[in-house]
Amino acid sequence: MNKNKDKNINTNINSNENAGIWNARFKGKLDNIANHFNSSISFDQKMYKEDIEGSKKHAMMLEIQGIINKEDLDSILNGLEEIEKDLNDGNLQVNPNSEDIHMFIEEILTKKIGDPAKKLHTARSRNDQIALDIKLYLKNQIKIIINNLKHLIITLSTLSSNNLDTIMPGYTHMQIAQPITFAHHLMAYAQMFIRDIYRLKNAEKIMDKCPIGAGALATTTYDIDRFLEASLLGYDMPTRNSLDSVSDRDHVIEIANDIAIISMHMSRICEEMIIWQSNEFKFIEISDKYSTGSSIMPQKKNPDMCELIRGKTGRIYGNLVALLTMMKGLPLAYNKDMQEDKEPIFDSIENIIPCIDILDKMLETLTVNKEIMAKKAEEGYINATDVADYLTKKGLPFREAYKITGSIVKYAIDKKKTLNELTLDEYTTFSDIFTNDIYNAINIHNCVESRNIYGGPSKEAVSLQIKETLEEISKY
Repeated sequence: MNKNKDKNINTNINSNENAGIWNARFKGKLDNIANHFNSSISFDQKMYKEDIEGSKKHAMMLEIQGIINKEDLDSILNGLEEIEKDLNDGNLQVNPNSEDIHMFIEEILTKKIGDPAKKLHTARSRNDQIALDIKLYLKNQIKIIINNLKHLIITLSTLSSNNLDTIMPGYTHMQIAQPITFAHHLMAYAQMFIRDIYRLKNAEKIMDKCPIGAGALATTTYDIDRFLEASLLGYDMPTRNSLDSVSDRDHVIEIANDIAIISMHMSRICEEMIIWQSNEFKFIEISDKYSTGSSIMPQKKNPDMCELIRGKTGRIYGNLVALLTMMKGLPLAYNKDMQEDKEPIFDSIENIIPCIDILDKMLETLTVNKEIMAKKAEEGYINATDVADYLTKKGLPFREAYKITGSIVKYAIDKKKTLNELTLDEYTTFSDIFTNDIYNAINIHNCVESRNIYGGPSKEAVSLQIKETLEEISKY
């Protein structure tokens, strides 16, 4: 449900007008405090579309199986469509005193069409109904997240295409290591986000079994067709075991985990953007559209959006841990504990979607300080590995070449020179293998371009990465 619709649906619980269908079994009403505590309507109303969709298909199956007649079916379908339209338009407010969205919709339907509505719940339980609703909801949300990730990958690929020649230092342990390009660095994240899409698609596949028809835990005595209902709802097949159908939320945990990994990947690139924008680096500048200032320091330009994405990662991790902990000790089948699955996964979804969108827009509007990056790449003896490779290609064993290069670096540090500034005479004091071609070997641009290996940082290799990446995401 979008934000505008949320505003139109009342979520404040003020009093107990509990009209639970199970009240006939009890002597008195549920205590007001207990009713509030027990209710899930304040958050599970997000699934009203999915609940209505499930009810429509259930009614269709019942009619096909001869359990209800065509007249009842038409009445139910028309009534459900009216309810959905009224909720969409804000003409119908969710009753905060209903126990959950399932009962609310059934109550409204009964007021609208009378007796036919009372037949809708035939051959199902709220247990399998809830299990279906959350699966339908997650399937819909997965599509949104995947589409957002695809756009983010396209943005990364575009930014990379514009920076194929932008030399920058690559780091290990946050120490200057080897020269690469900004394009190569960005495409590393593109691969991470592609794997995130894989995980979501796999979760989608895992969920492709329909729980409806499982009933409370032991199916039903009615002559239903679970395969038919699964097909009507767009599922590959029904779940294989009725107990399992209503007992687990591993698909919820799976998606919470996938979202946590996405968030972790975004947090890492945001951390780097925070560092890169600092005065100590000045590699990039984040657009003013996605920055804030200080209340007392006029000179400040803060990367708050990056920090918020980084911060929300902890929140999203917490949701995953909450779900795992909630499920860890539950006996089969359904337990009320499982009502606690919705708020964490809803929260993770509602935070990851804007995080992806914000990161996407920040990258689209990013200013890259190419000259500063290139200058930094000349520091820290970044081409030392290329000196060792040079000697190895001349016939020395690598370990011997490595030792000689280490001595050269120590000498250069003592002399306060770069490797490019050392004279040939200085090089030959360490090995007579050195000739003038050493300077070509340690040229920063050549250091990058000589690594023309599949997956490497050369212009040709990164261009291929971009091409294959865009081809890959076009499949989804």
